[in-house]
Amino acid sequence: MFSFIIDVKACADIVPENARKRDDQFGIPKACSVEELLADPEIEIVLNLTNPWAHYEVNMAALKAGKHVYVEKPLAMTRQEAKNMIDFAKSRGLLIGCAPDTFLGAGLQTCRKLIDDGWIGKPIAANAMIMMAVSSEIYHKAGVGGALFDMGPYFITALVSLLGPMRKVKGSAQMPFPEKTVYDVNHAEYGKKFKVEVATTVSGVLEFDGNVIANFTATCDGFRYWPRLEIMGTEGVLVANDPNMFSDPVYVQRRGGEMKEMPLINKYDKDSRGLGLVDMAYAILNNKRHRANEQLAYHVLDVLHGLCDSSRSERYYRVESDCVRPEPFVEGSPF
Repeated sequence: MFSFIIDVKACADIVPENARKRDDQFGIPKACSVEELLADPEIEIVLNLTNPWAHYEVNMAALKAGKHVYVEKPLAMTRQEAKNMIDFAKSRGLLIGCAPDTFLGAGLQTCRKLIDDGWIGKPIAANAMIMMAVSSEIYHKAGVGGALFDMGPYFITALVSLLGPMRKVKGSAQMPFPEKTVYDVNHAEYGKKFKVEVATTVSGVLEFDGNVIANFTATCDGFRYWPRLEIMGTEGVLVANDPNMFSDPVYVQRRGGEMKEMPLINKYDKDSRGLGLVDMAYAILNNKRHRANEQLAYHVLDVLHGLCDSSRSERYYRVESDCVRPEPFVEGSPF
C-alpha cells in the first residue's frame, strides 16, 4: 500500500558502509552521501533518523535544499531551533512532519473513537506513565534528554490526540543518581561509571483546554519497561494500549459493568512506523493537512520543556503553543 505513495530512492549516512548495509538489506536503489541525497532533484521528502542533537542541523539542510522533512522525535532539542525550522519551512512552502505516529495506529485510534463516541462519558482525568531501566551513558546526555524527551513524546502526543492541547503544566524534574554505572552485561562498556547530565525522573500535572487533568511520569531509573495510559470519565474508564506501540489490547469499564476488551477499529495493529510519513506524502499530493505535523510536534516539545521550566521555577508553566487536535485516522481514510 505504502509503495503507491512513497518510492524510496536513496539512503544516506555520514558513515558510508552504514548506508550500503541498509541499501542491501532493503533493496534501496542507491546508497550515497548526505550531500548527494540533498542534491538529487528526484528526492521530495527527507526522512531524518539521526540522533536528537543532529535533528536541527539535518532538517535545516534538507529544507534549504528544497525538500520536505519528516523527522524522528523530538522535533528539535530547543524551542528556538524548532521555531526557526517551522518559520523557514513556511517561507519556502515546505512541510515538516514529526514522529511519533503511533497515535495513528489501531490501539490509540480505537481509544480516540471510544472517547469521541461517549463510551466513558466526559473525560475528567488521566494517568500516563513510562518506566524504563536504561543504563547506557549516551541516554543520559543533554543532547538526548533522557526518558522525558525520548519516550515522553509518545505519551504527550497520545494525550493530545485523545484529549486535545494543553494550557498549563506543573512539573518536578529530578536526578536521583548523579552518577550511574552501565549494568548491562552485553554492553561494550559494562561496568563503566558515568555522570548523569539530565533529569532522569520527571513527573507533572497537565491541564488541558477541555478542563481535563492528567498525571504524567517518565523515568529511566526503574527496573523494567512499564507503560501505562488510562483515561477516566464520568461514565467509565478507558485503559489504552502502550502509546509506544500500534496495538495491544484496549479495555473499557462502564458504570456498573465489567472491564471488557474492545475490538480495534483499523488495520494498523502491527509495527507500522511510517504511517505519519505516508500521511504527509498524501497531504503533499492532495494539498491537505497531515496529522503528525509541525504544530503538534512543537506543542509536544513545548510541554516537555515546560515541565522542566516549571520544576526550576517552582511555578506552573503556561503553555505558549497551541495545536489542532489531529483528525481521526480510521478505515476509509483516503489512502
